[in-house]
Amino acid sequence: MASLQASNFLISSSSSSSKQIHAALSVPKLPSIRFSVPKVKSKKLSEELNTRDGFIGTIPIQKNVDRTTLLQETSSVSMVTLQLYDILEAVADRVEMHKNIGEQRENWNSLLLNSTNMITLTAATMAGVTATGGAGVSLLGLKLASTLLFSAATGMLVLMNKIQPSQLVEEQRNATRLFKQLQSQIQTLLAVGSPSKEDVKDAMEKVLALDKAYPLPLLGVMLEKFPESLEPAVWWPKNQSQKTNQEKHFNGKVKSNGWSEELEMEMREVVEVIKRKDSEEYEKLGNKALKMNKVLASSGPLLTGIAAVGSAFMGSSNGPWAEIVAVVAGALASVVNTFEHGCQVGMLFEMYRNNAGFFKLVQESIESTLAESDVEKRENGELFEMKVALQLGRSLSQLRDVAKKSSYSRIEGSPVDEFASRLF
Repeated sequence: MASLQASNFLISSSSSSSKQIHAALSVPKLPSIRFSVPKVKSKKLSEELNTRDGFIGTIPIQKNVDRTTLLQETSSVSMVTLQLYDILEAVADRVEMHKNIGEQRENWNSLLLNSTNMITLTAATMAGVTATGGAGVSLLGLKLASTLLFSAATGMLVLMNKIQPSQLVEEQRNATRLFKQLQSQIQTLLAVGSPSKEDVKDAMEKVLALDKAYPLPLLGVMLEKFPESLEPAVWWPKNQSQKTNQEKHFNGKVKSNGWSEELEMEMREVVEVIKRKDSEEYEKLGNKALKMNKVLASSGPLLTGIAAVGSAFMGSSNGPWAEIVAVVAGALASVVNTFEHGCQVGMLFEMYRNNAGFFKLVQESIESTLAESDVEKRENGELFEMKVALQLGRSLSQLRDVAKKSSYSRIEGSPVDEFASRLF
């Protein structure tokens, strides 16, 4: 019985093993299965590679034809914006340059003033000590030192009066302010406007006009410090095309682009007030400051030169007059130098020149706007009136009152007793 069970077990095991071997050898052919691997987007992969470590770079990826064509079409539109950003960077750089050079030239003014006064007073003191020396005492060293110091002070005063450091400082202050103003205008245009090629051209012309009005170098292109008379500063580009002034008639109170006949008459009266009062007054004050500066600039070196000659002739044989001339002329030269450069008379003249230029700019802007016959091409009338009022430091009602007073004074033949501006 046991042998039968053993034989059955062997037969079953052999059959199962033969099935396993047969199954292993003769595997049925499986059908081909295609696995769909999810496609990784190149954009996400490039972004992951570019933004790694916190940096954003660009990896050249082949784009389709439609996207390339779109970029080519939009690049021509954004070129104006890119050009304005380039101009904006140049303007910001000029702001820093004029600011730094203004601080440097302000240091020049203080250092040259103090140094020249110290040299002049030291030479005058030496001349006084020489005068108090007794007979037979050799004071040749003090005499030579006094003469040399007076001569050095004369040369320094000639140079200082030629360049007028206080006036140079005021030029750089005005240039910094005007470049900052241009910078804010370009930023506003980029933020809320739709810039065009004309805006780029206009910005370029304004930058070049400011460079010409306020040059940085001293040699060759420095502004004339002692002109024949005051000429208002001009820091804006001249209009290329002259517009014909054709009268535009309005029907009663009907407004077109914010303009009306009353507003045009108001602007013309404001121009007349600026011409007859503000511009004339500042040109008169500027000419007075110019004459004063000319007298002081010539008196300082002349006095130190006289003191140098007097100190050269000091000695017992010439009496006390040479010492007296040297001491008195040296003291007067120090006073004149302090008044001219300490009170900054050159800066005062430059301030009047820029104020006269400001009124000339307001006058030309009003006249050029009114010269445009097509009111639709003008700036909005209400906005323009508000801008002029703010430039002159007045409210709208005050500006209209000034225009009415000017009209009444012209009818009655009496002079206007009020200035257009309340800022200067």
